[in-house]
Parts: sequence; structure tokens; C-alpha cells
Amino acid sequence: MRLKTHYLGLDLDNPVVAASSPLTNDISNVRQMEDSGVAAVVLHSLFEEQILIEEKKLDDNLLRGTESYAEALSYFPDISSFPSGPEAYLEHIQSVKGAVDIPVIASLNGVSAGGWIEYAQKIEAAGADALELNIYFIPTNPEVMAGQVEHMYTVLVKEICSRIQIPVAVKLSPFFSATANIMKRLDQAGARGLVLFNRFYQPDFDLNHLDVKPRLVLSTSEELTLRLRWTAILYSQLDCDIAITGGIHTAEDIIKSIMAGANTVMMASVIFKNGISYFRSVITDINRWMEKKEYDSIEAIQGILSMKNIAEPAAYIRSNYMKVLGSYS
Repeated sequence: MRLKTHYLGLDLDNPVVAASSPLTNDISNVRQMEDSGVAAVVLHSLFEEQILIEEKKLDDNLLRGTESYAEALSYFPDISSFPSGPEAYLEHIQSVKGAVDIPVIASLNGVSAGGWIEYAQKIEAAGADALELNIYFIPTNPEVMAGQVEHMYTVLVKEICSRIQIPVAVKLSPFFSATANIMKRLDQAGARGLVLFNRFYQPDFDLNHLDVKPRLVLSTSEELTLRLRWTAILYSQLDCDIAITGGIHTAEDIIKSIMAGANTVMMASVIFKNGISYFRSVITDINRWMEKKEYDSIEAIQGILSMKNIAEPAAYIRSNYMKVLGSYS
């Protein structure tokens, strides 16, 4: 089977990409990923907080006056908990590039331009093949309007895309009032790809200690349907590529994603569960499925179940809502 695909202008041997995760902190893991067949790897993120700490801006922006509220101190990032600082991250890019032949995509995680532009340029200079902007922002201030948030996103993407030559992908959440519009605006701002969607980790309440606890829950295939829906809607409406992340666990999940219109898929949670060698297994399963169904290439199935190409596009929009509710018995 011809599993080759294209993402961010990169030629990939297959649509399977290792998602950004702590697994990519270790060069030996990245080598194993390459040996197991992944077409590209997204490195763990360099966080905006790390950049601010290195530039000694957190004192002014966060810590002033907090000595009066001892409980507030626990909310500030502990730099020792991050895998590496900004300069170490750049060195990691160089080391990984020297160790593998597959494309290496760096990741920046934050919300504001500031030091991002400088470090985006440094990431490019370190040899990364592309950059993923992981925009993880929760607008909790009720005075902030949706238009302001969307404007911030587009300005950030436009600024960074105009300052570097390597392709930029944007990883973001589905929580927009006009999702298709913001995706189009990011496309027009220069993004070569969109990664759908970020998984916001939700805190839980500890009733015994009356405390709020962070909670990490790995994804399941049940999360894929939201991503399939929006990929299928956006396919053919955007010039940029689409990658699906979150809920990719099986060959069937990958095939569904490609049929919705995705160029690539990104896997992490299932690799934590099953080990890096699982990449090889899932790629083998894709080949078997395509051979059984007599498809000879990824191009032959990409987008065939998108809203553009199916006989009943109402399945993706509100007009199908009552039909679905009425089907339950």
C-alpha cells in the first residue's frame, strides 16, 4: 500500500505522527519511534512560563504582592518540574535532528507573542523542520470578549509566521463560538496546518482535603468523534493541512480520520498504554485494512467521508439533531 502523505509541506512515509508528549524528552525513545515506523515526531513543548522565567519577568507579572496570600503561591509554575529550560530545549532539537532521519516538529506552548517570536526563530535555527504552536488559553475573565480572544490568536499566528521560514501548525481547542471562521482566519494568517484538538486537562475536587487537584486522564477513542466532525466540515474549505490528535488509538481511528479529510494523525495516550512498538502494529493494521478493502493509497481515501463528499451532509449539522435523538430506544 502507498501510505505516503503530505503535512506542512513535508513528505511523510505514512500518516502516523508521534504527538507531543514527555516520551519525546528522551532521544532513545525518538529513535525507537522512528524504528517503529512513525513518519514524524512532535517534541515535548517549550512553555511560555519557561521563557518568562528565564527572562526574569515572572517577578513583575505574577509574584508581586503574593507574599500576603500564602495559598496563592501554589498556583505559580515550579520551573524544576519542567523537563528542560529554553536553551536546553534548543540543544534537544539539535540532538534529535542528529539522531533520526524523520521530520522533527518543535512545540511552543503559550498564548502571547512576547518571547515566542525570538524563540521561534531560535527553534528554526536549531534545525526543526516545522513548529507547532500549542495555544492553551482559558479566558476566565468575564470582561474578555470572544472577538478579543480570536484576534489575539490570529495576531500571534501572523506575527510568528511572518518571522520564520519553517512551516507553522496551530494546535487549539474546539471551544469557539464560530469554529469554522477562526480556523479560516488562522489559515489566512499563515498557518500551514491545524491540529484538532487540544485536550484541556480538567482539575478535580478532593473532598477529604477540600482542595483542587490536577488530574491527568488519557484519551479514549470516544473522543475522536468531535475531531472527525470538524475535520470533515473543514476539509476543502481550508488551504492548510489538518492533523487530528486526541482519541487516536487504533488503525480504524486513523482510517476514519483520513476519510474525514485529515492529512495526518498524532498518537500519544495509546503509546503510554501499549509502548512505542505499538506504532509498528497500528501501521501494519492500516496496510491490512486497505489491502482488504482494495484501496492502494492514502490519497484514494482522504476526504471521502467529508461533508463535501457524502450524500447526506446534514449528518454534520443541526438538521440531523432531532433524527439522532429520535433514534434512541
